[in-house]
Amino acid sequence: MKSTNDTNDTVPIARNKRARHDYHILETWEAGLVLTGTEVKSLREGKASLVDAYGIVKNGEVFLLNLHISPYKQGSYNNHEPTRTRKLLLHRRQIRRLIGAVEREGLTLVPLDLYFKHGVAKVTLALGKGKKLHDKRETARERDAEREMARVGRAR
Repeated sequence: MKSTNDTNDTVPIARNKRARHDYHILETWEAGLVLTGTEVKSLREGKASLVDAYGIVKNGEVFLLNLHISPYKQGSYNNHEPTRTRKLLLHRRQIRRLIGAVEREGLTLVPLDLYFKHGVAKVTLALGKGKKLHDKRETARERDAEREMARVGRAR
């Protein structure tokens, strides 16, 4: 029997490390994914990449493009296409907020993490504004300064 106080029932699959480097993250949501059987089996083996993935809003629905899930080895002819368009499951009010942000404000939907939560595949979707080169340099400078202050603090 499962323990009810297990708050950390998430199993990480993939993380988009470039997202926080390339975008200012403004808001995040957790969304479910509509997947086929072989996709789920491949995800359980950890065969996914979020590197080039992004989200779009079309006809009042949210889709994830370029999420690469490798074909399942034992999948035979039932195997899925690795980079097919996948539908995301969100509440209607969340979708309306995304429509406004993406169309009017020119923001981008970026997936940050892909994981299993209580046995169901989920993706953390973020609303991001693209960083310019000088913003990336400033972020690196701040990170170096924090690291230096922590090093000096430990030395004392």
